[in-house]
Amino acid sequence: MRRTKIIATLGPATDNPEVLEKMIKAGMDLARLNFSHDPVELLLKRAAMVKEIARKLDCWVGILVDLQGPKIRIESFRLGEITLAEGNIFTLDTTCPPADGDQDRVGVTYRQLPEDVHPGDILLLDDGRIVLHAIKVESQKIVCRVEIGGELSNHKGINRMGGGISAPTLTEKDHQDIKTAAQMQADYMAVSFPRSGQDIDQARELFMAAGGKGRIIAKIERAEAMDNLPEIITASDAVMIARGDLGVEIGDAALPPAQKKIIQLARSMNRVAITATQMMESMIENQIPTRAEVFDVANAVLDGTDSVMLSAETAIGRHPHKVIAAMSRICLEAETQHKAMTSSHRIHSQFSKVDEAISMATMYVANHLGVKAIAALTESGSTPLWMSRISSGIPIYALTKHAAIRRRVTLYRGVYPVNFKTETLNHALVNQEAVEELLSRGIVSKGDLVIITKGDLAGVQGGTNALKIVKVGEMEEPQTNMNE
Repeated sequence: MRRTKIIATLGPATDNPEVLEKMIKAGMDLARLNFSHDPVELLLKRAAMVKEIARKLDCWVGILVDLQGPKIRIESFRLGEITLAEGNIFTLDTTCPPADGDQDRVGVTYRQLPEDVHPGDILLLDDGRIVLHAIKVESQKIVCRVEIGGELSNHKGINRMGGGISAPTLTEKDHQDIKTAAQMQADYMAVSFPRSGQDIDQARELFMAAGGKGRIIAKIERAEAMDNLPEIITASDAVMIARGDLGVEIGDAALPPAQKKIIQLARSMNRVAITATQMMESMIENQIPTRAEVFDVANAVLDGTDSVMLSAETAIGRHPHKVIAAMSRICLEAETQHKAMTSSHRIHSQFSKVDEAISMATMYVANHLGVKAIAALTESGSTPLWMSRISSGIPIYALTKHAAIRRRVTLYRGVYPVNFKTETLNHALVNQEAVEELLSRGIVSKGDLVIITKGDLAGVQGGTNALKIVKVGEMEEPQTNMNE
């Protein structure tokens, strides 16, 4: 079973229900809805279609919404695109009408951009494909010399090398989109371009005020975010290494160590890590990945990422389900390596919570006893999350009656959701029902060792305080006249 989870972005290429069904069957664990491009009605329709098809297939697929944030872009050209040559003078002009760009100038969506730029700064357009050197800055214009040219089309992004653009993290559009995310009952909401933990706190407060119950993902894509990583990770539930904008701001050569640092720090702080951007980009057109892409995905798995993400590969690509199948195949092979199944996570740490201590003890025992599976009875998903921080080849099954929690754990590495509801408080009977659930799914067989974790009080979040090792077929008989 694949432990690394796959997030696939929905778009025009996935609007056919048959295509989406193939994607889920190929291994899509979460569907990403990008709020940067599509109208609200279409986004709501896509979310509903995911849930409907997942229900039909009797599986669980999480919904991740991605806020646009203050993506600073150029406006449009009269002819749709231009070609810039090295040495050309080109002006970013906030006074230029939105559709009136030409060979000499183009408008900018962020009117305050000239306040953040100084002569000598390097501006990067279209994910760094176009490089401009600011030579003069006026109150409403930035006059640049083209350092690296090429074709430039409408609405491409602008970054300042080294960061430092002061646009607020949450825009007016984001405020409205947060309400939409709550309306569609999104399981995760990704916040774009946060600089600090306060940005994450603000997004969480707005999401909860709108009725949202999902978790918050911080997208690490600003140079400033790298300086505030512990604070941002603490405030969030997961982090996404958004390698497009991050690579532009800190430089492409700095990306690999940054990726490793973010994943390691997130896991050490019991947070989830997502690796994103250009992982299988050649498969927008092609049916097989490049060898470099194979290495990229495999290395992310070996780094310890919980999830790998596809963007344009599925949203507008020609072979969405084939991309997912290829990514799944690469993850599975990488997970057979020794590094992906061993861990010294928190081995010398003190634990502040009983349920966290049970989680750590479970994984230590499981990794040293030949356990076939772990059944974590959970109300909030916290226990399987903590377990999943320990690299292991042993599957963790999150047994819960809550559909929202089953969708939530679709992001956790090595954790699989199971619909489980029990009416009894008899501990021996609960254990028996949990094992029978795994037996019915073909997960375990007679004679296998299973670890069960649960709490004394059913339905209480954070109440896990028991670890029991059972052998399938040799369990104690429940006594119906007593509650343990």
